Amino acid sequence: MFRYFESLVDPYGPYPEADKPPSTLYAFLADYARPFRRVFVVAALLSVLVSSVEIGLIWAMGWVVDILAGDPAQVWQQHGTALIALGLFILLVRPVLQALDVLVLNNAILPNFGTLIRWRAHRHVLRQSVGWFENDFAGRIANRIMQTPPAAGEAVFQIFDAIAFSLAYLIGAGVLLAEADVRLALPLVIWFALYLMLTRWTIRRIGPASQAASDARSEVTGRVVDSYTNIHSVKMFAHHDREVAYAREAIENTRRTFFAEMRLFTIMDVSLVALNGGLIVGVVGWAIALWMQGQASVGAVAAATALTLRLNAMTGWIMWALTTFFRQLGVVAEGMQTIAQPITLLDAPDARPLNLTQGDIRFEALSHHYGRGSGGLDGVSLHIRAGEKVGLVGRSGAGKSTLVKLLLRFYDNEGGRILIDGQDIAGVTQDSLRLNIGIVQQDSALLHRSIRDNILYGRPDATEDEMIAAARRAQAHEFIAALSDSEGRSGYDALVGERGVKLSGGQRQRIALARVLLKNAPVLVLDEATSALDSEVEAAIQETLYEIMDGKTVIAIAHRLSTLAHMDRIVVLDDGRIAEEGTHEALLARGGLYARYWSRQSRGFIGTEAAE
Repeated sequence: MFRYFESLVDPYGPYPEADKPPSTLYAFLADYARPFRRVFVVAALLSVLVSSVEIGLIWAMGWVVDILAGDPAQVWQQHGTALIALGLFILLVRPVLQALDVLVLNNAILPNFGTLIRWRAHRHVLRQSVGWFENDFAGRIANRIMQTPPAAGEAVFQIFDAIAFSLAYLIGAGVLLAEADVRLALPLVIWFALYLMLTRWTIRRIGPASQAASDARSEVTGRVVDSYTNIHSVKMFAHHDREVAYAREAIENTRRTFFAEMRLFTIMDVSLVALNGGLIVGVVGWAIALWMQGQASVGAVAAATALTLRLNAMTGWIMWALTTFFRQLGVVAEGMQTIAQPITLLDAPDARPLNLTQGDIRFEALSHHYGRGSGGLDGVSLHIRAGEKVGLVGRSGAGKSTLVKLLLRFYDNEGGRILIDGQDIAGVTQDSLRLNIGIVQQDSALLHRSIRDNILYGRPDATEDEMIAAARRAQAHEFIAALSDSEGRSGYDALVGERGVKLSGGQRQRIALARVLLKNAPVLVLDEATSALDSEVEAAIQETLYEIMDGKTVIAIAHRLSTLAHMDRIVVLDDGRIAEEGTHEALLARGGLYARYWSRQSRGFIGTEAAE
């Protein structure tokens, strides 16, 4: 039975991906709710039916009170069948209706609706560019992905569990009172008008207050995660107190926004108690007055009393449900700031897979300044022939990493173009482009998974023997065999920790090298690939790198110039432009910028001071 309801909607089913999700709250929720439309209709009908049964029971109890005023023998003789039918209805039919209602809500809607939003939101966010992620906290992004789905699910739950139920209940209550005496419905109508005014006052204030509180909580998460992610820097610079103060500022802001939110609830609760007091006195008092005048039966008084006491109990819940509904909408609206952002770095509509046959790369008048008007690259033209090994040299900020990021299309260049085998990379699919490029970076962050998972990330369909062979070539197999984690996993099954923190920098670098070796892409980018290795391991790795460079187009970035001396050509970048290019010997003979770098080096690194 549970599986039937749990499988009414498949949260992972196919759907049309939108590069620009709906930007308004209700359109955003409606887009996610589309697979649930039929289930929502059923949920609404069941909610109305359950509330109608509750109203009917109150009416039935009033009828029971009235018939009990007669002779007991005659009561059973005249109404015995009806009483048995009422009892069977309460024992059998009512539980079935209630069960269907909660099964649809709790098992069909809540788990699947949140899962669908989280799944689609995560897929959408993963499509964002590298630059998009660099402009936000990873913790805040993750927090919004995690808190938006349950908030949306809670909002939907309140619609059917409270709002639809309460509306049907109030309408039924009015009908029941009017049937007893139309004048009894007047206090209910007045109360309902005042109740709506209080609700409107609360909702208008609770939405902004809730969003402010949600923003504040996200800020706390972002700051705390930032501290934890950079715990080595925190400890290294002894900034424990500084980080505590940094977090406290955000935590205190969260407390202030929470104060503002809770003040609204306090005002609401006190006002509601006063309002409900007027409802009880108005309806019950009038019912008693009508009974004293002989215009209402004892059963009518009993039903009116039961109804108002039930409404008194429900109104706090209904108001809380409404405020919860709008609070959760505030959380969803805050999450939309991340989830609903359009994808800006897209494949062209007619994009085709890259057909890489040789590996010839051309940068034509390439410019990119990260939207700042300066920095990055400025009109760089460079031709790297198929199979050529080119070293990139330059001070920090000269544009070396920008060139690589544009080659991988992590950003769209602001001017010029990049051609691979004559194909503009703006017109090929991003995945096919990156599948043909292997890159080892200076900061070789690993996934918090096993060694095996990290190496196979280069080529998931590789065999175990191929993976181990790549690790051996990267001089990593021996230390991997000796690894173990806190859960008892060892060797290639051991987890590396977040960003690979359980490994040394050199070990991380060698696993990253193994990953690229396994990928065996025709274009190879080495961005300070051996910077974290000791001299002995670096010498062994260099031999491996020279082997895998054979037949590939290679772009190598290094501050240690000795590692580039054997490149076919060295390109010197300065202030985003090509200052010099040629072989190592030719550049030394020229006596220009490269020669000055070479002479300034201490243990093979470029000085960071400005060139004279």
